[in-house]
Amino acid sequence: QVQLVESGGGLVQPGGSRRLSCAASGRTFSIEPMGWYRQAPGKQRELVATIIGGGTNYADSVKGRFTISRDSAKNTVYLQMNSLKPEDTAVYYCNLLRGSYIYWGQGTQVTVIS
Repeated sequence: QVQLVESGGGLVQPGGSRRLSCAASGRTFSIEPMGWYRQAPGKQRELVATIIGGGTNYADSVKGRFTISRDSAKNTVYLQMNSLKPEDTAVYYCNLLRGSYIYWGQGTQVTVIS
């Protein structure tokens, strides 16, 4: 079974940057969609960004500020977050679609505050 482990969260000042990492326990393939989601307390989990092969897409709220990327050799997907806003505060989760299964990481907290 695939295990996903997120890291890189923490406290960030508004306008600052942070890079999240999601490491998979086994080999991942570029044809398998991976993504970042986030969830604030009391709110639904929402899509942040996805990567499928060479293609990416983003939520409108993060477009132009966040970048998703993948390093297949390291079985790791990244989320580079720039120009962070307090509204970005949430637990960020990595996921992987493999066949009919969706795997989730445990999440990493990102808090944007002065």
